[in-house]
Amino acid sequence: MTDRLWAIDAATYIRHAVHHSDRIWAESNCSVDVWIELLHTAGLEPMAALPFTIAIDFEGDQWTFFKIPYADLSALYGIDVVEVNVWRKLAIHVGDQLALGRPSIVEVDGYYLPDTAGTSYQREHVKTSIAVQAIDLASNRLGYFHNAGYHELTAGDFDGLFASADSDPRVTPPCIEIVKFPEPATAKGGALVSRSVDLLRVHLTRLPRENPFRRYAPRLVVELDLLATRPLDDFHRYAFSTFRQCGSAFELFGAYLRWLGGSGESGLEEAAAACDTIAGTAKALQFKTARLVSSGRSFDAMAMVETMADAWDNGTARLLAHYRAVAYSG
Repeated sequence: MTDRLWAIDAATYIRHAVHHSDRIWAESNCSVDVWIELLHTAGLEPMAALPFTIAIDFEGDQWTFFKIPYADLSALYGIDVVEVNVWRKLAIHVGDQLALGRPSIVEVDGYYLPDTAGTSYQREHVKTSIAVQAIDLASNRLGYFHNAGYHELTAGDFDGLFASADSDPRVTPPCIEIVKFPEPATAKGGALVSRSVDLLRVHLTRLPRENPFRRYAPRLVVELDLLATRPLDDFHRYAFSTFRQCGSAFELFGAYLRWLGGSGESGLEEAAAACDTIAGTAKALQFKTARLVSSGRSFDAMAMVETMADAWDNGTARLLAHYRAVAYSG
């Protein structure tokens, strides 16, 4: 392609390990997944950026749509993320920034992303974010990170992706952010681990004041009754906002703790195992809820939520003791 940052190919691209098919949750959300692959491809260790996932909370009607804080990206890697004003054709902005060595993170319509075949592609208009690392304006080709991998699109999909924002003045321009990598790259090895542990201590002070799973339990009782009467598409939207967010967040945090363990930090395995319990139980809860919606087969959801609540209590208590952090008290 005319402008590209890395010589990678969608057919041979190797995903980061947290996106391999043997994971409980191979994907989390478009923001975190994109950043994991972007850092991975840039030769930076994305595991160091995951301590924030421990602070995920139940937000009243959904679990936190968690995103890597930009301040953490700056502290760990020296990365600066800047929003830019869209004052001309979006594709031209993307190409200009790539020529400067900067990928763009762009809000787009998943209807035009072929990697979502079977879900939103050519079926449903949904907002999502991609990170563009290659573009060819002459042949209408795009190379982008989305969800758990790297993909390419061409022709009609390219036109559809960029056309609405460029041609319809009634459409609000999408948010576009550019990623400015430092020169040279900042901390690696032991220095990166040390910075990450410092961030972990900060995020441990942001833990929810009350066990979020016990706050979720009564709401889930009501929502299961509602979902049992609703079409399967409603379940999919609900599951993404609840089971997938809390399950994937804790699986990522468990992987983060094991990365720390492999980097010289000891005494973290039991907390990591507690995260695995939450991640696995959330996936089982999703399967059983899908079966409830499709066949009406009921199950004891409260016992499953209590399993996750106990794991949260155990894991966070061990981490607070280990790092002598004081949880947020309001």
